[in-house]
Amino acid sequence: MDWATAHRAELNDRGTMAVSALIAMQQRHLLDTGANNNNNNDINEAAFVPEHAAAAAAGGECSTPPPPPPQRCGSSLELKLHKLKFIGLLERGDRAGAIQYARDYFSPFVTSHEREIQTLMGAVLFACGDNPRARLLNSPYGHLLNDDHWHEVSDLFVKDGCALLGLSVESPLTVAVNAGCKTLPALLNIKQVMQQRQVAGVWNSAKDELPIEIDLGSECRYHSIFACPILRQQTTDTNPPFRLTCGHCISRDALAKLSSGHKLKCPYCPVEQNKNDARQITF
Repeated sequence: MDWATAHRAELNDRGTMAVSALIAMQQRHLLDTGANNNNNNDINEAAFVPEHAAAAAAGGECSTPPPPPPQRCGSSLELKLHKLKFIGLLERGDRAGAIQYARDYFSPFVTSHEREIQTLMGAVLFACGDNPRARLLNSPYGHLLNDDHWHEVSDLFVKDGCALLGLSVESPLTVAVNAGCKTLPALLNIKQVMQQRQVAGVWNSAKDELPIEIDLGSECRYHSIFACPILRQQTTDTNPPFRLTCGHCISRDALAKLSSGHKLKCPYCPVEQNKNDARQITF
């Protein structure tokens, strides 16, 4: 097989993978937005069911343990739900029921949310009279009745649920479309400039990267990135960052270029070291 045939086969494989990824994003978007048709057999909801949930439904066992509850994950969802229930009791003037509810459910959160629970208990003093809701609104604890608390719990519920299921909060298709809308104008401009200057080879299909760097903003930044200070390139899976014994970090390609045999001199400090002592790091 010559080089051209192998290259075409590689492009075909990458194209097939891209199409499969696009179809998966479309299916996930329809499921996230609730726009899927129950009669549509092309959408396989089982593909998005966690392994432990599927195993439990089938009455079997799973090789991976189920995710921990929200409280153990550092989430405050459980407390916020109890908080809404507690405030609902106060709105109805049921102070005895609210106090009993606090005794039953607030104990596990006293250590980590002491001030918040103290505030809730202080509101009990004003939940009395013929119109306890009005008294609470006119008290120093009126902010507890703000409807924003319901929206906050709703957003936190979605966030924690997606975290437990290993899914992203936003639809991947939505993220891809929004990123494309920000990227396309810059790409069209550079394409026009390169065509005018008759510069070839800008769109390198052999690398999964754009010809220019485009900042999509902090909302599209999902992980830490590291740019090699020597080669001025962002590290990748094939060119990961390495930490030298002196503490400085460079990419694998830079490590190979700066090495002379097994010896390496840090480009930032005069420390000489063995290149085999460098350790790959993960951000």
